[in-house]
Amino acid sequence: MDSMITAAARALAAGDSLGALKRVALRDDAPALALRGIAMAQLGDLVRAKVLLKSAARAFGPKEAVARARCVVAEAEIALVSRDLSWPAKALDTAWATLEAHGDRVNAAHAGNLKVRRLLLIGRLDEAERTLAGLDPAPLPPASTTARELAIAGIAIRRLKTEAARAALTRAAHSARQANIPALTAEVEAASLALKTPAARLIARGEGRSLLLDEVEALLASGTLVVDACRHAVRQGNAMVSLSTRPVLFALARALAEDWPGDVPRGTLLRRAFRAKHADESHRARLRVEIGRLRAELKDLADVRATKRGFALSPQGGREIVVLAPPVEGQDASVLALLADGESWSSSSLAIALGTSPRTVQRALEQLAAAGKVQPLGHGRARRWMTPLVPGFPTILLLPGPLPSD
Repeated sequence: MDSMITAAARALAAGDSLGALKRVALRDDAPALALRGIAMAQLGDLVRAKVLLKSAARAFGPKEAVARARCVVAEAEIALVSRDLSWPAKALDTAWATLEAHGDRVNAAHAGNLKVRRLLLIGRLDEAERTLAGLDPAPLPPASTTARELAIAGIAIRRLKTEAARAALTRAAHSARQANIPALTAEVEAASLALKTPAARLIARGEGRSLLLDEVEALLASGTLVVDACRHAVRQGNAMVSLSTRPVLFALARALAEDWPGDVPRGTLLRRAFRAKHADESHRARLRVEIGRLRAELKDLADVRATKRGFALSPQGGREIVVLAPPVEGQDASVLALLADGESWSSSSLAIALGTSPRTVQRALEQLAAAGKVQPLGHGRARRWMTPLVPGFPTILLLPGPLPSD
């Protein structure tokens, strides 16, 4: 390995992208192309970075499997940062296996971190947790340790374990200071905002207020009967009845909970559950059927009793009843929730993350764009979407260790 390549690799590891480029900008050999690609990615030119890394992977010889695998890992991180979830995940698994087989433990662990972060984005928490548990954190440098701790925090936040999330973010901040990379420190600070911003709205006795994440955790552990509009379930302590596949039943449960301890007129329930502007006997008959189904689903948690003008919800044991609602609601709230990270997403990646069809996501994006809540960037296949005026910090892109073959 020549001295300029070594100096450029060290500059990248320290977060000095411009310093690395100065050393390899005029070179077209495989190691220089790879280093230039990582430097361009750190500077935010992800399109150029992908081209350079693909060129580097082709330029490495057949005996340089480790170097090619490192390029694939760098491509995977670019895909993750640019929210290109259609990038072939199997390529990362293959590169990870190659690095493990050749004893490159640092880059192998880095590849594992990337897989965990991708699984987090698409909501596969159990698989992300299993993958993370199988990774050895010992060989990781401070920058990659920070990424690992951010992944741990992300899992804890989604599982409503705020103390574990806060501890992981504290460790991430410590590792980021050790790495001495400003963009990495900024990323940790941005992630920490999740614990300081409203995570949900509490609706109780007709009044609403915002809740932080730790307040949501405390509410769910309090024994209060919670109609959870974030996950479409009714829960009390460890007991939970999921209504995610029963939208009519959940609409009825929420309407009854919002007006508790009072009752809800039948006409209001018909409008909320069936969107019936003019109810006839068939609607009223269906309401009776659905109320019976809801009563059967909630029998261990609450009773649905009939009143003179409608129905009311009565919790077992005289508990309080509240509604836990998302901070932003509406048909397209889930799309906005993903775009809130400040990164640019393609419609296909949003569809993958939400588990829905691309056309459904495109319709939602068109409606949000018409309302001025999102904005498109680019055209055709290159089009991306993001929320306007949201400051975003680029995820740090590091490929630890030397790129050329040893």
